[in-house]
Amino acid sequence: MKTMKQLKKAALLGLGGCGLLLLSCNDWLHEPQPAQTGEGDFFLTGGGNAAIQIVNGAYVPLQWEYGITYSPEWWIGDVASDDALKGGQNLSDMAAAYDIENFKTQTNNPILLDWYQSNFLGIARCNLALEEVPGVAPDDAMDDALKQRLIGELKFLRALYYFRLVRVFGSVPLVTFSIKSSANWSQPAATPDAIYTQIVADLEDANGRLWLRSRTYADPAETGRATKGAAQALLMKAHLYRHDYPAAKAWGDSMMAAAGEYALEARYADNFSILNENGVESVFEVQYAEEGTSDYGGFSPHFGATRGTFSTILTRSRSGRVPAWNDGASEGWGFNRPAQDLYDEYEAGDPRREATIINMPDSLITIPEEEIYLGSRFLSRKYAIMDDDFNSLWDGHVTRAPINIKLIRYADVLLLYAEACVETNNIPAAKDALEQVRARARRESDDPARSLPSFPHYDNRKTGAPYVDNADGLREAIRHERRVELAMESHRWFDLCRWGIVKETMDAYKAKESPAAKAEMATFVEGKHELFPLPQAELDLNPAMEQNPAWK
Repeated sequence: MKTMKQLKKAALLGLGGCGLLLLSCNDWLHEPQPAQTGEGDFFLTGGGNAAIQIVNGAYVPLQWEYGITYSPEWWIGDVASDDALKGGQNLSDMAAAYDIENFKTQTNNPILLDWYQSNFLGIARCNLALEEVPGVAPDDAMDDALKQRLIGELKFLRALYYFRLVRVFGSVPLVTFSIKSSANWSQPAATPDAIYTQIVADLEDANGRLWLRSRTYADPAETGRATKGAAQALLMKAHLYRHDYPAAKAWGDSMMAAAGEYALEARYADNFSILNENGVESVFEVQYAEEGTSDYGGFSPHFGATRGTFSTILTRSRSGRVPAWNDGASEGWGFNRPAQDLYDEYEAGDPRREATIINMPDSLITIPEEEIYLGSRFLSRKYAIMDDDFNSLWDGHVTRAPINIKLIRYADVLLLYAEACVETNNIPAAKDALEQVRARARRESDDPARSLPSFPHYDNRKTGAPYVDNADGLREAIRHERRVELAMESHRWFDLCRWGIVKETMDAYKAKESPAAKAEMATFVEGKHELFPLPQAELDLNPAMEQNPAWK
């Protein structure tokens, strides 16, 4: 695959122009050096190949999970929510994650700094490419149709990077051009509404240029690139965050009208099999590959970040009795542990629980004080690359786990569509979309005749009674389904914030947690903790940007 599996060195030019990197970048102060290739020369001589390579480079920051510290999205999407505990060796292991978990975040949190910088590096690459690619003339490597698709990919990626930022920080600088002069360095933070307006505009533009998945992936080397379906799915998400339910439903209608493009996998667990990446249910996933030059280089512009995911080593068991990596080191580091509250959310007989959560038996626990974190012995399974007997299906270098991370699955799309249908009073369509997701889980159940009945005939996990057959009951059922279907995939925190129920949910979760976990949690402050503080290091670099009001 050209996009991420076999990166070209020239794609690193995507870092050029500095953009809004908010890192030390003062290239404009230096005189041009003889015999060096500049940006203009690169595109003039490289033509279509140069355009392809710079677009490839714009995907790369999606892979980055290590800079100053480890920064995968699940530190926020899972650990901040009621789905997971931080885990690790002890309370002090990854103190930055402990603060996120317990609503004790400070403005110097290194996870948040990495998240901010990596996504703005992605935006900078997109901005530079969007200035250069339109001027590249079609040639043997790139005809006009491919050129339009590449521009669409860049618009999709810029929208995705901003979507990842606005959900975490709210107001951030909105920059759609390359910053090549110190005069443009300081940029104020835009309102969330302005950022979402830009996201929607970029995605609508991308939708008009991108190809369907079937056309894009007809060439296996192109598998993993952004497609028309990915743009439409992200448009659904963006409109749901703006509570524009008719627009979200319309984009869902458009996506589903493309018959045969997407479907649910026959087996739920196949979504997380390394042998089934970019499968029929995949709408967009971050591509990872095991390759020999990966290391702990971080994502500085001057170093190559790893091409593999850290999520595998970060979430695997710490126990020595689980088969170890090939270097003889301990199996994993034990972070992102599913909470008891999530385990209890699953209905009896739901096979998705076993595909999501490992309940470590005593026979495999060698050091209980390291394997059991605040009372939880659960481990996250989806990216562990293990079989049902806890045997590793991959044992390469710890920085190079090759399993892809799924950002958007078709099951996610169906449940987003169900939500939009409820809010627009299209109740039959909402029930149908919900039922499609439940039907797969029911087929996999040990006793399909007795488990996972259709709405409204199953228990509301909050009340223990069947759901009420009306819009309110259906809304609750969809929210339950999103939690169990998408558990440990970094969705839960953002769903709670989008629904406006994070305060009541986290208070209820805290009341049910173990005394040990409860003792570490600060009180959730409504109107503040839904967002995170802008990193102080970035505020120091950018005087025009002000801290989020609730964090001043």
